[in-house]
Amino acid sequence: PATLLLQYTNTSTMIATSRYSLRKAASQLTRAAAATSPSPLPSPSSSRSYSTTPPLNDRIVIAVGGNALQRRGERLTIENMLKAAAEMAPTIAALAKEHELVLTHGNGPQVGELALERSAATFDVLGAESMGQIGYVLAQALSSAGCHSAPIICQVVVDPQHEAFRDPSKFVGPIYGAKEATALSQSLGWVMKPDGEYFRRVVPSPPPQEILQIDAIRTLLEQCPDLLPIACGGGGIPVSRIPSNPRTLTGVEAVIDKDRCGAKLANELDADGYIILTDGGGIWQNFGKPDAREMQLASPEYLLGTKAGKNFPGSMGPKIQAAIDFVHDSKRPGAWAAIGDLKDAAKIFDNEEGTLIKEDVEEGVVWRERKDVEDGKCPKQSKEQHKSG
Repeated sequence: PATLLLQYTNTSTMIATSRYSLRKAASQLTRAAAATSPSPLPSPSSSRSYSTTPPLNDRIVIAVGGNALQRRGERLTIENMLKAAAEMAPTIAALAKEHELVLTHGNGPQVGELALERSAATFDVLGAESMGQIGYVLAQALSSAGCHSAPIICQVVVDPQHEAFRDPSKFVGPIYGAKEATALSQSLGWVMKPDGEYFRRVVPSPPPQEILQIDAIRTLLEQCPDLLPIACGGGGIPVSRIPSNPRTLTGVEAVIDKDRCGAKLANELDADGYIILTDGGGIWQNFGKPDAREMQLASPEYLLGTKAGKNFPGSMGPKIQAAIDFVHDSKRPGAWAAIGDLKDAAKIFDNEEGTLIKEDVEEGVVWRERKDVEDGKCPKQSKEQHKSG
């Protein structure tokens, strides 16, 4: 059985890499054809027009985790969320002065807390509530930092028959000890999985298929360049179409991964780059061990071939896959994605911090040289599960 499992794993990896190579080749052919064909007239949905001001630098979508608004060990209160947002806002506001930004955010802790307060409510409704709550908190903090924003309630279509519903993996809500987790599982029917040394609730996380408010977001970017759109918070409100009447929508009991939805949002907006901000830096190999090292540059093929993030399907795994998806699916030459710490956001643009994911990286990966590693001081192992590979 062990031999069969190894053969199956190797075959799965080869298939995934082969599929990516085929998709990459098709994408390159499309780009080449576009480059040699006469330029068509820009359509309203694809052009980048600015009504009153000249364009800024690159168009960037930035994804901030819901954990950025809740520090470990602190209670999840509006006061603490406002405090955390106030500390984060100047960084985002400074970037908005240099780049055309769209901000998206997670909602794991917040939507889980709302589920505790209202156990009868469905996750589509709870997702909408958390989106409004976090959007307000971010907008208030950004305004105080001199950056005007516009939170948008977004619905995102998913497939209710997707396999994600058979194996929930998205962490939501606070952490619990083993006994408390067992009690909640038995009394409320929740699915609980380990998150480091603790346990958290997990819910289905199907991939996003369609962002219904994409035209509204695009219009804001093109007609109101002084406004920072806050969109697809928490991955968007999960909905599905009624097969007998596709125009009719119904809510779905799930939480869409905000990083995967952010990648789709970035591609739909024809963004130049996609940044996923975390609380643990970029992509590490052997984190917490003496030979730990961080990737400075990595290609999608390398990340797929080494199955980076495979040990963290509820945290870093989706982030890496989202970065790969954006780079591959982008129609813009030189498109890139990056994963790094929130406090290093400004340095990520110059690849001074975090991990940059792009095509055509020599030998697939470039390792970052750090003084603490050179001095023999590797990053310390945290008690919680680190969100990297």
